[in-house]
Amino acid sequence: MRKERNLKRRFRNRRAAISLLSAALALGVGTAFAAAPSAKLVGDWRVETEVAGKTVAFDVAPTTWKTVVDEKYDALPTFNPGAAPWAKGQVLNAVDACECAVAGALDPASVVVKLAATGETLERGKDYQFDDAWSALGRLDGGKIAANAAVLVTYRCVASRIDSLVLNADGSTELLQGEPRVLSPQPPTLEKGQKRLVNVYTTGPIAKLSESNVFPIDEAFAETNPGNADTFVSGVAKFNADPANGVPAVPSVSDVGAAKRFLPKTWAKLTSGAEVRILAWGDSVTACGYIPDECRWQVRFVERLRKLFPQAKITLMTEAWGGRSSDSYRNEPPGSAKNYAEKVLALKPDLIISEFVNDAYMNEETVARRYGEMRADFENIGAEWVIMGPHYVRPDWMGLTSERNCDADPRQLTRGLRSFCAENGVPFADAPTLYGKLHRAGVPYLTLMTNNINHPDAFGMELFAIAAARLFEVGETAEASETK
Repeated sequence: MRKERNLKRRFRNRRAAISLLSAALALGVGTAFAAAPSAKLVGDWRVETEVAGKTVAFDVAPTTWKTVVDEKYDALPTFNPGAAPWAKGQVLNAVDACECAVAGALDPASVVVKLAATGETLERGKDYQFDDAWSALGRLDGGKIAANAAVLVTYRCVASRIDSLVLNADGSTELLQGEPRVLSPQPPTLEKGQKRLVNVYTTGPIAKLSESNVFPIDEAFAETNPGNADTFVSGVAKFNADPANGVPAVPSVSDVGAAKRFLPKTWAKLTSGAEVRILAWGDSVTACGYIPDECRWQVRFVERLRKLFPQAKITLMTEAWGGRSSDSYRNEPPGSAKNYAEKVLALKPDLIISEFVNDAYMNEETVARRYGEMRADFENIGAEWVIMGPHYVRPDWMGLTSERNCDADPRQLTRGLRSFCAENGVPFADAPTLYGKLHRAGVPYLTLMTNNINHPDAFGMELFAIAAARLFEVGETAEASETK
């Protein structure tokens, strides 16, 4: 993707951003946040807001649709109703996401399937079937589509869009329309002197806007362009530093510089120049085979760590299993390619950073028990531990009704991990709090997911890296603080 190709350009000025982060970023939960600037619906596609004491109303263009005519598929798999919804058949190209599909983007009534050889129109339920929401198309046994028969498919799908109301340098306002994209639309880029006031996210086959489509942008993020994790985190720092927004209570395990207190052996090796062996252990977000290796969160974290400790000798190892949980590893038998004792503990790293969004089925009691067992295992091999908090995933999977007003992560897993870390002195890399602030910058967090579910893009990966790196940041640099 274009965003990944431009990674190096995006992530400049890391050190300055981390310095600002260490000075002002307070991460935590349970805080009453001040409301973002007001914006309200005054019509089906009309939004009203206040700018410098004056009421400004603007009209948003309705949903954009894309029509695809006679898209050729050389063969179709047999429709499998028992598979995951996006794996029941062939995902149609225009709604394809990385390893998945853009749910809800297809207009099911628009689908027409024909045999490529004869042009004969085929019948749904007799010759073929597809999943309405996830667009997976397959042939049916006994129908007219042979295993090696090419078909032509016509359909239409909705392209999401993010438009921005901006304040120009001369005091005027204008609505900038974003580029329509079926997957991961981006807000329009600001010109010098412009400030972003409100983003409007048109997504899905909607007949009119609702409050969930309107993203008022907090002043802390008004002058930042999307797509840069460091400038976004700088905005989070500004937001949390404003007394009007309240300052969250920060557990010491999540605070800037927590590593110095809670990871004494790792800290000593980093500051002395001894070799430090770091193991990133997790699921598909850690395996991360869907974007370039250099974009993975653990690689980005180690790059930041080397900036903080230039004298350190850091060795990075990765052990990850897509679609699995920490329990999956621990339940694998000896000799398995993913056996916990042989593939995790046997590596005897100095530091383990675990990331398991797939542990989301765990409640707080289960987290305390299972993670307590892992903590004992890690202590037995002399390893210290950082737990990476889970990022946000599809709203319906999290119990959210909107990608707005989601500062607090509602999942029991996250609550359990926070409690476990605070009670056991295990540093917690607070990625969920950063994800929970995206809406305040006008960014619907699902637009970061390359599969429209739970696989973060390079920007999302950098949020993980920042959340982990801040645990090792003290003052201007960790090294400088050691000499004072």
